[in-house]
Amino acid sequence: MIGTLINAALIVLGSSLGLLLRRGFSERIRQAVMMAMGLSTILIGLSGALKTSDTLCLILCMGLGSLLGSALNLELRIDHLGKKLEGLFTQSDGQNGSISRGFVTTTLIYCVGAMAIVGSIDSALRGDHSTLIAKGIIDGLTAVVFASSLGFGVMLSAASVLVYQGAIALLATLLSPLLTDIMISEMSAVGGLLIAGIGLNLLYDKHIPVGNMLPAIFLPLVYLPVSTLLG
Repeated sequence: MIGTLINAALIVLGSSLGLLLRRGFSERIRQAVMMAMGLSTILIGLSGALKTSDTLCLILCMGLGSLLGSALNLELRIDHLGKKLEGLFTQSDGQNGSISRGFVTTTLIYCVGAMAIVGSIDSALRGDHSTLIAKGIIDGLTAVVFASSLGFGVMLSAASVLVYQGAIALLATLLSPLLTDIMISEMSAVGGLLIAGIGLNLLYDKHIPVGNMLPAIFLPLVYLPVSTLLG
Protein backbone atom coordinates (compact mmCIF):
# COMPACT_ATOMS: atom_id res chain seq x y z
CA MET A 1 0.00 0.00 0.00
CA ILE A 2 3.01 2.31 0.32
CA GLY A 3 3.07 3.08 -3.40
CA THR A 4 -0.68 3.75 -3.45
CA LEU A 5 -0.44 6.05 -0.42
CA ILE A 6 2.33 8.03 -2.10
CA ASN A 7 0.30 8.18 -5.32
CA ALA A 8 -2.76 9.55 -3.50
CA ALA A 9 -0.68 12.02 -1.47
CA LEU A 10 0.89 13.45 -4.64
CA ILE A 11 -2.58 13.94 -6.16
CA VAL A 12 -3.64 15.86 -3.04
CA LEU A 13 -0.45 17.93 -3.17
CA GLY A 14 -0.85 18.71 -6.88
CA SER A 15 -4.53 19.55 -6.45
CA SER A 16 -3.73 21.90 -3.57
CA LEU A 17 -1.23 23.75 -5.71
CA GLY A 18 -3.70 23.89 -8.58
CA LEU A 19 -6.37 25.38 -6.31
CA LEU A 20 -3.95 28.15 -5.42
CA LEU A 21 -3.58 28.86 -9.13
CA ARG A 22 -7.28 29.00 -9.94
CA ARG A 23 -6.74 31.59 -12.66
CA GLY A 24 -5.61 28.65 -14.77
CA PHE A 25 -2.68 27.89 -16.99
CA SER A 26 -2.17 29.07 -20.53
CA GLU A 27 -2.64 26.49 -23.26
CA ARG A 28 1.09 26.69 -23.97
CA ILE A 29 1.98 25.61 -20.43
CA ARG A 30 -0.71 22.93 -20.42
CA GLN A 31 0.63 21.41 -23.64
CA ALA A 32 4.22 21.50 -22.38
CA VAL A 33 3.30 19.66 -19.18
CA MET A 34 1.27 17.00 -21.00
CA MET A 35 4.05 16.36 -23.55
CA ALA A 36 6.63 16.03 -20.77
CA MET A 37 4.38 13.54 -19.00
CA GLY A 38 3.81 11.67 -22.27
CA LEU A 39 7.53 11.25 -22.89
CA SER A 40 8.11 10.17 -19.28
CA THR A 41 5.29 7.63 -19.49
CA ILE A 42 6.71 6.11 -22.69
CA LEU A 43 10.10 5.70 -21.02
CA ILE A 44 8.53 4.04 -17.97
CA GLY A 45 6.50 1.68 -20.15
CA LEU A 46 9.31 0.63 -22.46
CA SER A 47 11.73 0.06 -19.59
CA GLY A 48 9.20 -2.43 -18.16
CA ALA A 49 8.35 -4.07 -21.48
CA LEU A 50 12.01 -4.70 -22.35
CA LYS A 51 12.40 -6.84 -19.22
CA THR A 52 10.40 -9.66 -20.82
CA SER A 53 12.19 -12.99 -21.05
CA ASP A 54 9.66 -14.41 -23.52
CA THR A 55 9.00 -12.14 -26.47
CA LEU A 56 6.52 -14.60 -27.98
CA CYS A 57 4.47 -14.43 -24.77
CA LEU A 58 4.40 -10.64 -25.03
CA ILE A 59 3.34 -10.67 -28.68
CA LEU A 60 0.64 -13.34 -28.31
CA CYS A 61 -0.81 -11.85 -25.13
CA MET A 62 -0.98 -8.39 -26.71
CA GLY A 63 -2.66 -9.76 -29.83
CA LEU A 64 -5.15 -12.04 -28.07
CA GLY A 65 -5.81 -9.51 -25.32
CA SER A 66 -6.55 -6.79 -27.85
CA LEU A 67 -8.86 -9.18 -29.73
CA LEU A 68 -10.74 -10.05 -26.54
CA GLY A 69 -10.96 -6.47 -25.31
CA SER A 70 -12.12 -5.22 -28.71
CA ALA A 71 -14.76 -7.96 -28.92
CA LEU A 72 -16.04 -6.87 -25.51
CA ASN A 73 -15.60 -3.20 -26.52
CA LEU A 74 -14.09 -2.47 -23.11
CA GLU A 75 -12.91 1.05 -23.89
CA LEU A 76 -16.35 2.15 -25.08
CA ARG A 77 -17.98 0.55 -22.03
CA ILE A 78 -15.56 2.36 -19.72
CA ASP A 79 -16.24 5.63 -21.54
CA HIS A 80 -20.03 5.14 -21.28
CA LEU A 81 -19.72 4.35 -17.58
CA GLY A 82 -17.76 7.53 -17.03
CA LYS A 83 -20.33 9.60 -18.89
CA LYS A 84 -23.19 8.04 -16.92
CA LEU A 85 -21.44 8.72 -13.63
CA GLU A 86 -20.64 12.27 -14.66
CA GLY A 87 -24.24 12.87 -15.69
CA LEU A 88 -25.54 11.32 -12.48
CA PHE A 89 -23.30 13.40 -10.25
CA THR A 90 -23.92 16.58 -12.19
CA GLN A 91 -27.71 16.19 -12.06
CA SER A 92 -27.77 15.31 -8.37
CA ASP A 93 -25.31 17.98 -7.26
CA GLY A 94 -27.00 21.10 -8.50
CA GLN A 95 -24.57 23.91 -7.72
CA ASN A 96 -21.78 21.45 -6.95
CA GLY A 97 -21.79 19.97 -10.44
CA SER A 98 -18.31 21.32 -11.10
CA ILE A 99 -17.00 19.37 -8.09
CA SER A 100 -18.50 16.17 -9.46
CA ARG A 101 -17.12 16.77 -12.94
CA GLY A 102 -13.64 17.24 -11.53
CA PHE A 103 -13.97 14.14 -9.37
CA VAL A 104 -15.34 11.84 -12.09
CA THR A 105 -13.03 13.09 -14.82
CA THR A 106 -9.81 12.68 -12.85
CA THR A 107 -10.93 9.44 -11.18
CA LEU A 108 -11.23 7.87 -14.61
CA ILE A 109 -7.90 9.28 -15.76
CA TYR A 110 -6.03 8.15 -12.64
CA CYS A 111 -7.68 4.73 -12.21
CA VAL A 112 -8.37 3.45 -15.72
CA GLY A 113 -4.99 2.49 -17.04
CA ALA A 114 -2.24 -0.08 -17.08
CA MET A 115 0.00 1.85 -14.69
CA ALA A 116 -2.57 1.54 -11.89
CA ILE A 117 -2.97 -2.21 -12.41
CA VAL A 118 0.67 -3.14 -13.01
CA GLY A 119 1.96 -0.75 -10.36
CA SER A 120 -0.41 -2.14 -7.73
CA ILE A 121 0.57 -5.72 -8.55
CA ASP A 122 4.30 -4.92 -8.42
CA SER A 123 3.85 -3.02 -5.18
CA ALA A 124 1.97 -5.89 -3.51
CA LEU A 125 3.94 -8.87 -4.79
CA ARG A 126 7.45 -7.51 -5.28
CA GLY A 127 7.57 -4.61 -2.87
CA ASP A 128 8.52 -2.53 -5.92
CA HIS A 129 6.74 0.81 -5.60
CA SER A 130 8.61 2.57 -8.43
CA THR A 131 5.78 2.38 -10.98
CA LEU A 132 3.19 3.80 -8.56
CA ILE A 133 5.59 6.53 -7.42
CA ALA A 134 6.24 7.46 -11.05
CA LYS A 135 2.48 7.37 -11.68
CA GLY A 136 2.00 9.55 -8.59
CA ILE A 137 4.41 12.16 -9.93
CA ILE A 138 2.60 12.22 -13.27
CA ASP A 139 -0.83 12.31 -11.56
CA GLY A 140 0.33 15.06 -9.21
CA LEU A 141 1.63 17.28 -12.00
CA THR A 142 -1.53 16.81 -14.08
CA ALA A 143 -3.63 17.44 -10.92
CA VAL A 144 -2.11 20.93 -10.74
CA VAL A 145 -3.48 21.68 -14.21
CA PHE A 146 -6.84 19.94 -13.67
CA ALA A 147 -7.51 21.49 -10.25
CA SER A 148 -6.78 24.97 -11.56
CA SER A 149 -9.71 24.61 -13.96
CA LEU A 150 -12.00 21.90 -12.48
CA GLY A 151 -11.64 22.75 -8.80
CA PHE A 152 -11.83 20.78 -5.55
CA GLY A 153 -13.30 17.61 -7.08
CA VAL A 154 -9.87 16.75 -8.47
CA MET A 155 -8.49 16.39 -4.94
CA LEU A 156 -11.32 14.02 -4.01
CA SER A 157 -10.18 11.59 -6.72
CA ALA A 158 -7.27 10.67 -4.43
CA ALA A 159 -9.79 8.64 -2.40
CA SER A 160 -10.77 6.70 -5.55
CA VAL A 161 -7.12 5.91 -6.20
CA LEU A 162 -6.70 4.62 -2.64
CA VAL A 163 -9.70 2.30 -2.89
CA TYR A 164 -9.10 1.08 -6.46
CA GLN A 165 -5.36 0.46 -6.30
CA GLY A 166 -5.62 -0.86 -2.75
CA ALA A 167 -8.20 -3.42 -3.89
CA ILE A 168 -5.95 -4.58 -6.74
CA ALA A 169 -3.00 -4.91 -4.35
CA LEU A 170 -5.12 -6.92 -1.89
CA LEU A 171 -6.40 -9.23 -4.64
CA ALA A 172 -2.87 -9.77 -5.92
CA THR A 173 -1.72 -10.65 -2.39
CA LEU A 174 -4.52 -13.21 -2.01
CA LEU A 175 -3.64 -14.79 -5.36
CA SER A 176 0.13 -14.69 -4.77
CA PRO A 177 0.38 -18.44 -3.96
CA LEU A 178 -0.79 -19.15 -7.51
CA LEU A 179 1.59 -16.70 -9.17
CA THR A 180 5.16 -17.60 -10.10
CA ASP A 181 7.96 -15.04 -10.52
CA ILE A 182 7.93 -15.53 -14.30
CA MET A 183 4.16 -14.92 -14.43
CA ILE A 184 4.52 -11.67 -12.50
CA SER A 185 7.45 -10.63 -14.69
CA GLU A 186 5.60 -11.25 -17.95
CA MET A 187 2.44 -9.54 -16.67
CA SER A 188 4.57 -6.51 -15.82
CA ALA A 189 6.19 -6.60 -19.27
CA VAL A 190 2.82 -6.65 -21.04
CA GLY A 191 1.61 -3.89 -18.76
CA GLY A 192 4.73 -1.87 -19.56
CA LEU A 193 3.88 -1.95 -23.26
CA LEU A 194 0.37 -0.72 -22.47
CA ILE A 195 1.87 2.08 -20.36
CA ALA A 196 3.93 3.13 -23.38
CA GLY A 197 0.66 3.28 -25.33
CA ILE A 198 -0.76 5.66 -22.74
CA GLY A 199 2.30 7.86 -23.21
CA LEU A 200 1.76 7.94 -26.98
CA ASN A 201 -1.86 8.95 -26.40
CA LEU A 202 -0.67 11.87 -24.28
CA LEU A 203 1.69 12.98 -27.03
CA TYR A 204 -0.35 12.53 -30.21
CA ASP A 205 -3.89 13.09 -31.41
CA LYS A 206 -4.11 9.53 -32.78
CA HIS A 207 -5.82 7.49 -30.08
CA ILE A 208 -4.49 4.03 -29.20
CA PRO A 209 -7.37 2.05 -27.60
CA VAL A 210 -5.37 0.94 -24.56
CA GLY A 211 -8.62 0.17 -22.70
CA ASN A 212 -9.36 -2.59 -25.22
CA MET A 213 -5.90 -4.07 -24.62
CA LEU A 214 -6.20 -4.41 -20.82
CA PRO A 215 -7.06 -8.18 -20.90
CA ALA A 216 -3.55 -8.77 -22.28
CA ILE A 217 -2.08 -8.11 -18.81
CA PHE A 218 -3.68 -11.27 -17.42
CA LEU A 219 -3.08 -13.63 -20.35
CA PRO A 220 0.43 -14.69 -19.23
CA LEU A 221 -1.43 -16.57 -16.47
CA VAL A 222 -2.80 -18.80 -19.25
CA TYR A 223 0.05 -18.72 -21.76
CA LEU A 224 2.87 -19.77 -19.45
CA PRO A 225 1.25 -22.97 -18.05
CA VAL A 226 0.11 -23.99 -21.53
CA SER A 227 3.55 -23.36 -23.06
CA THR A 228 5.16 -25.39 -20.26
CA LEU A 229 2.80 -28.33 -20.94
CA LEU A 230 3.40 -28.18 -24.70
CA GLY A 231 7.12 -27.67 -24.28
